[in-house]
Amino acid sequence: MSTVNSVNKVLVAKSNDLSIGIGRRVQVDGMEIALFKQEDQSIHAVENKCPHKGGPLSEGIVSGEHVFCPLHDRKINVRDGLVQAPDHGCVKRYDVEIEGENVFIFID
Repeated sequence: MSTVNSVNKVLVAKSNDLSIGIGRRVQVDGMEIALFKQEDQSIHAVENKCPHKGGPLSEGIVSGEHVFCPLHDRKINVRDGLVQAPDHGCVKRYDVEIEGENVFIFID
């Protein structure tokens, strides 16, 4: 028996409401997700919870494509969700699609 994963495309923001280098927390289906707009205007979405102590990543300091957890300064790449060495771990990332000013993420 096989199952098919269903993916939902969810409108989460307007791109012009996001500031470069400042995270934004959104809630989707009971999950907290952090959005980050980069210098190149790309937008990335990751779960809003550091894998170390659960710090809210949307409140962290953004430097380039990384966000620093506000609790213990873990450095996490917003493009792939990987914690940077020497620390380890990852956060779930979500695919993002921009249509005009609308920012959608895909939730499975």
